[in-house]
Amino acid sequence: MAGCWAAGRGGATMTGWRIILYHSSRLLLGALFYYAGLVKALDVVAFAGSVANYQLLPYQLNFLVAGVLPYVELAAGLLLLFGRQVRPAVLLIAGMNAVFMVALVSVILRGLDIDCGCFRPAGEGHTSAQMALLRDAGIMLLALVTWLGAARRKG
Repeated sequence: MAGCWAAGRGGATMTGWRIILYHSSRLLLGALFYYAGLVKALDVVAFAGSVANYQLLPYQLNFLVAGVLPYVELAAGLLLLFGRQVRPAVLLIAGMNAVFMVALVSVILRGLDIDCGCFRPAGEGHTSAQMALLRDAGIMLLALVTWLGAARRKG
């Protein structure tokens, strides 16, 4: 893996793959969070219900989170899609994702059977906390690849 990020013999090929991997992960992560934010922003009340299902926040804070979080996700997603302020955007996404992963572990430990509410806050379908946690591990991997790629582009 270290050879993928290092220049050296065969560097032109590895550099090309590194650039493709960086842009692919940046665009995928940006599109994913833009979509997630858009879906939530279109039905804030349903998303507030999804937030309340976690049973972690006082009633009023569920609506505050539901009213703010979608627009933070939209903004971070757009920044990644347009390749602007990539490191701050990916850091924000990774931070939100880490908080969500902790919430999912809490749900699993408490034995709650709820839909994560990430991409379908109106409740169509059901994504278990375990599946959402696995998906979020993949999102963290995308964030790491994007973070490392953005660091290499600056240096």
